[in-house]
Amino acid sequence: MQVPDVRQTVADWVPNCAVEAAVAHEATYPARKDEYGPVLASVIEAGRALSGLDYQKILLRRLELRGRIASLFETIDLLLIPVHPFPPLTLAVIRTLGEQPDLIARLQEYTCPFDTTGHPTITLPGGFSATGLPIAFQLVAANLDEATLLRAGAAFQRVTSWHRRHPSLASWRQP
Repeated sequence: MQVPDVRQTVADWVPNCAVEAAVAHEATYPARKDEYGPVLASVIEAGRALSGLDYQKILLRRLELRGRIASLFETIDLLLIPVHPFPPLTLAVIRTLGEQPDLIARLQEYTCPFDTTGHPTITLPGGFSATGLPIAFQLVAANLDEATLLRAGAAFQRVTSWHRRHPSLASWRQP
């Protein structure tokens, strides 16, 4: 058993969300464009500009990944994966995300595939970084199997205390 390669899904996530945002704001955008901030307006513009052919290719890749992930759950109950491939970001780094597309892609690497396929996930606290920031992991379940997911999350929290611990606010400000 091997988790499918999700690099294309991560690349597809932004244009897919842009189309969804354009549809969600169709009643007010572009008629009230002046009331939108520049970031959301640029996302909506990107969604409006994506061709139907390109969007359909994203949808087909989405269906293929959904099938591949679904096949994993023929032999497993849950998938345990990180939320991010590195410790949490400080506020200083978060402020620069718009200038770091590679970092944004890395932030989405373990979450957007399941957002894309619709597989339910639960994120749980699992420790702290060396600088005191919380580290999380996620469990992923088969489609429509939220019950297994919630039972596993509750069982984890019964035998651990990570969910009762809180980071200091100072740890978020570190460089």
